[in-house]
Amino acid sequence: VLAGYPVAPDEEYVLVNNKCQCVTVTSKFVPSKENPDEEVLERNIRIIVPLKARENISDPLSPLRTTFVYRLSELCKNCDPVEIELGGAIHQAQQGNSCEEPQTCYTYDRNQCYSSPVPLLYHGEVRQVPAALTPASCFAE
Repeated sequence: VLAGYPVAPDEEYVLVNNKCQCVTVTSKFVPSKENPDEEVLERNIRIIVPLKARENISDPLSPLRTTFVYRLSELCKNCDPVEIELGGAIHQAQQGNSCEEPQTCYTYDRNQCYSSPVPLLYHGEVRQVPAALTPASCFAE
């Protein structure tokens, strides 16, 4: 599932940096334990479990999340379209499948806008108004 290697010796190469699920996967070549003259590819998976994460991150009153599920195939999918040349023509291609399915976020993705309704007293009437939880992502500069 994970392919990749460093471009320079002794350099760690980031294969996955999923800010939504707090996972980073890296790889680098290290000397083999069996044969020090040989190098093997070592992969490291770093998972940060956010404390007090909510089941619904947009709802501060939802229950605390107790289950975290990590699927390597979902973490590694790349849904950004790329341009490739086929038969002299440029085509748009997607490197991942199932890109239409929403990703479960365990923390705020700073590139995405999250909001939550809050009660606002206006002229004696209480109204539910959406409040931005990640203001930098919700409003244009």
